[in-house]
Amino acid sequence: MDKIKDGWFSEINALWPGQAMSLQVEEILFHEKSKFQDVIVLIIGGGDGGILREVIKHPDVEQVDQCEIDQMVIDVSKKYLPEMAESFSSPKLNLLVGDGFEFMKKHQGQYDVIITDSSDPVGPASTLFQKSYYELMKTALKPDGILACQGECLWLHLELIKGMLAFCRSLFPVSDYAFTTIPTYPSGQIGFVLCSKNPDTMFSTPVRELSTEDVAQMKLKYYNSDIHRAAFILPEFARKVLKTDTVENGNADQTHNGTN
Repeated sequence: MDKIKDGWFSEINALWPGQAMSLQVEEILFHEKSKFQDVIVLIIGGGDGGILREVIKHPDVEQVDQCEIDQMVIDVSKKYLPEMAESFSSPKLNLLVGDGFEFMKKHQGQYDVIITDSSDPVGPASTLFQKSYYELMKTALKPDGILACQGECLWLHLELIKGMLAFCRSLFPVSDYAFTTIPTYPSGQIGFVLCSKNPDTMFSTPVRELSTEDVAQMKLKYYNSDIHRAAFILPEFARKVLKTDTVENGNADQTHNGTN
């Protein structure tokens, strides 16, 4: 449930009991219900297109297919959040409006990387946190492909994350979890579930070490190679739960990356 009262927008949800994210609103630019969700834009920024904007900064990326179920999100972002949505004009982009499940069924073994930038596991987005979705992504990846998915908050959803990593480790030879700090997320933190079909993958080691010049040229404001490595160092309460887990794969206990 989201509401505006006395000039403040508050995001209240059972997923983060006992707390709420509140932002002061100067003006509501857009508020309308689409077929899939309640779409509201405030002048504080954000909006769809941000992940794409960051992906195409990398010169090695030749083509990006983006599948978005809600056309209204795209249209509203272009109109009210141009700095976020500027990436939609990239010649590297193939933009499709439709269901991601159906899209991947038609593109088996095609992708080097799949990124799922989902909302929280409520309503239609709940299917994006289930094993069947990860199985579908696995079949859409090339033999050495990797995926990165929204992985929720360590402080609020540790058991959910534990369950996700358990089924990921039953599907992929390498799975890991990383986190970052974002002030506008509940508890100021969000995570990423990472999986690879290549058993030699080491997610915590950057494939490309970025120099200071690289960071400046790519106009990066947060990411650098040290931040990359640090994202995989978990607080002790989370490390004990997530870095070692038992997966139902026969009767075997699987220990992730040898960490105890």
